[in-house]
Amino acid sequence: MKLWDKGFSTDKKIDHFTVGNDRELDLVLAKYDVIASKAHAKMLGKVGLISTNEAESLVSELDSISESIKRGTFTIEDSFEDMHSKIEFILTEKLGDIGKKIHTARSRNDQVLVAMHLYLKEELAVIKTQTKALFDLLIQLAEEHQTVSLPGYTHLQIAMPSSFGLWFSAYAESLIDDLYFVDAAYKVVDQNPLGSAAGYGSSFPIDRSFTTNEMGFETLKYNVVAAQMGRGKIEKATAFGISSIAATLSKLAMDICLYMSQNFDFIAFPDELTTGSSIMPHKKNPDVFELVRGKCNKLQSIPNQLTLVINNLPSGYHRDLQLVKEIIIPAIQDIKACLEIMTFSLKEIRLNTSILEDSKYDYLFSVDTLNELVQNGMPFRDAYKQMGQEIENGTFKPKKNTAHTHEGSLGNLCLDQVKLKMDALFQH
Repeated sequence: MKLWDKGFSTDKKIDHFTVGNDRELDLVLAKYDVIASKAHAKMLGKVGLISTNEAESLVSELDSISESIKRGTFTIEDSFEDMHSKIEFILTEKLGDIGKKIHTARSRNDQVLVAMHLYLKEELAVIKTQTKALFDLLIQLAEEHQTVSLPGYTHLQIAMPSSFGLWFSAYAESLIDDLYFVDAAYKVVDQNPLGSAAGYGSSFPIDRSFTTNEMGFETLKYNVVAAQMGRGKIEKATAFGISSIAATLSKLAMDICLYMSQNFDFIAFPDELTTGSSIMPHKKNPDVFELVRGKCNKLQSIPNQLTLVINNLPSGYHRDLQLVKEIIIPAIQDIKACLEIMTFSLKEIRLNTSILEDSKYDYLFSVDTLNELVQNGMPFRDAYKQMGQEIENGTFKPKKNTAHTHEGSLGNLCLDQVKLKMDALFQH
């Protein structure tokens, strides 16, 4: 069944190529198509395009379809082009001519668009909650380990003293920046496009404000052409939020892989969170974090992939836009999986609390000695040159100041202020 069926059939090869994997992807979106269809049926009844009894019958049957989706028994067979045709078929099979009236004043274009808006709204909220859970864990770890020394590196060279508290809280605060992008994406998708039909509106006396309130949108997309132009843009906005989180997770995963290596030996994880080698019995590999790194690096390409699909399309609907579903839906599942596994694994992190006992970190606090010379009256440039010469000729005796309280390293991490920034993102 096709919603656009005019009594002739298309070649099977054309069907196969144009439908692609839409049926599988539509199983994810079917829940939202039902939500939008219920709102649409109620609106049709409200404005008198169908009777009140007809609207109630449609809503009741749509509720039954919703239950089948929840149970996992809803299917889209090969004889149906997509979720829309299957849902309308069920309504017609159960309700006869009443079921055929559900498509009044709408197009498959605004059907899939509103379903995608609803889907992205819900998934962005889940991603935001998952990110907050990781943030909370990182803050907790920062509080617990804020005085545990960690060498800071620049250019992969030993640089200055830091702490695990600073490391954990740095990634926590970075996630706040990522959520600014997620919130921006949410604002873009929180606009109701239903009623834009094929992109040029409807001559029926529909009530778009009613469906906007019924589906819980903040506002509606007023211009019907602009509503259709949002296809691809809402996915791209979401992708920017996903890619920002992915960049933070990828960097964190890289740190973890580096710090787990025997050459660093800063952190470890229980055996059950690592994998082994098929021939080297001593290996404990960070496969989880390597996969997070790889997946998140791929996710950072999603905005560009979407751009390459949509960037030269004129206004109006084009079948190219079908392809954005197969880009954004798996991306959402991947970022959620990465957030979940990172939070799960980091709960078990084990820290090396005696890193600075290694002699290679003897010069870690050389900047403190330099600062002491400056505080005692020596010009900074002279103190810097003197220190450099002493280090070069081996006459400098470094002070391993394990009680270091340099603000921003082992001291004040401003965790309360960081938490307030995150709380502000959830106040509304």
